[in-house]
Amino acid sequence: MKLLKSCLLGSAAVISAGAANAADLPVKKAVPIEFVRVCSAYGAGFFYIPGTDTCLRLSGRARFEYGYQAPLGRGQGNGDYSGYRGLARINLDARTQTGYGTLRAFIRIEAASRTGIPTVHSGTQIRIGNAFPGTGIDQYGRVEQYFNTDKAFVQFAGLTAGRASSFFDFYAHDFEFIAGTSGSDVYSTNLLAYTATIGNGLSATISMEDPSFRRSPVYSPTSALAATVGNTSTAIFGQSNSLIPVVLGVNAAGQPTGFGFTDGIQRNRMPDFVGVLRYDQPWGSAQISAAVHEINTGNVISQGGFLGVNSAGAALTTANAVAATTKSEYGFAVQGGLKVNAPFIAPGDAFYLQGAYAEGAQMYTGNGSYNGSYSINPTSIEGASFNQNFSDATINPFTNQLQLSTSFSVVGSFLHYWAPEWRSAVFASYGENTFGAGARAAQGAYYGFVPAAGTSAGSTVLSTLGVGTPGTRFYALNGNLRDTYMLYAGANLIWSPVKDLDIGVEGIYAQYGVQNGRVLDTQKFNYSAAYVNAGNPVKTISSTDVFQARFRVQRDF
Repeated sequence: MKLLKSCLLGSAAVISAGAANAADLPVKKAVPIEFVRVCSAYGAGFFYIPGTDTCLRLSGRARFEYGYQAPLGRGQGNGDYSGYRGLARINLDARTQTGYGTLRAFIRIEAASRTGIPTVHSGTQIRIGNAFPGTGIDQYGRVEQYFNTDKAFVQFAGLTAGRASSFFDFYAHDFEFIAGTSGSDVYSTNLLAYTATIGNGLSATISMEDPSFRRSPVYSPTSALAATVGNTSTAIFGQSNSLIPVVLGVNAAGQPTGFGFTDGIQRNRMPDFVGVLRYDQPWGSAQISAAVHEINTGNVISQGGFLGVNSAGAALTTANAVAATTKSEYGFAVQGGLKVNAPFIAPGDAFYLQGAYAEGAQMYTGNGSYNGSYSINPTSIEGASFNQNFSDATINPFTNQLQLSTSFSVVGSFLHYWAPEWRSAVFASYGENTFGAGARAAQGAYYGFVPAAGTSAGSTVLSTLGVGTPGTRFYALNGNLRDTYMLYAGANLIWSPVKDLDIGVEGIYAQYGVQNGRVLDTQKFNYSAAYVNAGNPVKTISSTDVFQARFRVQRDF
């Protein structure tokens, strides 16, 4: 027993000594936990970024869409009835209070997988590099992966700089799924703007904006010129959207003696300047917008060589060929819009009314919203009998100068809440595109010419393409460079069983046609100039129309 007691006392002494030594060692304190704090200064959903005085809100969207549109033809890769889209969106909104007001940075990234009918699989987004098409036999033109830096801007003391929606826009298809009404809606462009708050809801903005997202290509016919100089026969092709054939000289009889090419691709030189006056009140909003848009192309170039002889009979070369430099032109656009809140009908009700007019700036009127943009003749109607031409200007082949096109549009939209969880919208628009006076006749006259006999025996200009020779049957019925209109109407119904969840369906009717006369129906047969001018029977139409229905499930958070 004594032995056990001695052992216990000895152990206690050892432990006590060890504890005393341990008490002399430094102790590392735990890092204090900094909890995320709610930021109430800018509304719901903001929180302080730990360790800073910056408030951040993270939000996003997930969407599924299914579309149905019967094609007008099933040849040449056309024929999809259905389209699908799965879309993801992430938003980051960071705000800091400063002595100059709120400093804000906003970022929105969108990505999607889209297939099927062209209004779901977007050629417009492919043309500006936001979307990438599949390359498989069955996927090309039908499958598309989409990625876009939709927003990335800084706002500070009235300044907005970065990628944002154009300040010109007012009603930007706010109540629509398909977004096909005629109206400006450039939701992603690069800009630098300043907004001055005048007071009592009145503000004024001046914005310098990237012109790349406001261009409709200068008209360039896809046609071939053939001529023989000496014993050498040459054929040169005017490529759409690039090389535009022009006359380099004519003889005493007014016949062309040589041909060249103008580089019709537009250059970035001057930005678009946008001015806006806006008035916001509890009853709604009103806005007046104006824009100036430069059209700046290249010069006569030597690619492919020059053909024919000059008035002195000498062969045309890059040294002696004379053609006027294409001068830049400045187009413009004006727009007026009105939004009226209508709680006297039902809480949340509102309607828009907007009208726009443009010269040399067709995208500011938005008549290509449904058919597409950034192409001379896009279409969202597969197998259409003819396609509208969209072009800010044409180059007169005899003067080598730009002739501006004009356009206008009007659009109205009304949103109504049947109940807090049920709402619907109706919308309609009408617009016209008109080419410069004499622009079509000049293009036709150019292709109708035959070079002077002195150039070479058998020299000829092919006129089976382009607009045809004025005075011929083909010229009267050809759809190229025809003045056109666009009519669009639709309605939707949306159910929101819980907050931020939308389940809805939309139906639209679209029609475009020529303002005067009729055009060749090329749906099943592509008529040549020789066939038409020979008096053979042809089928003609004055318009093309289509119906589309779309179903959507969307969750915002």
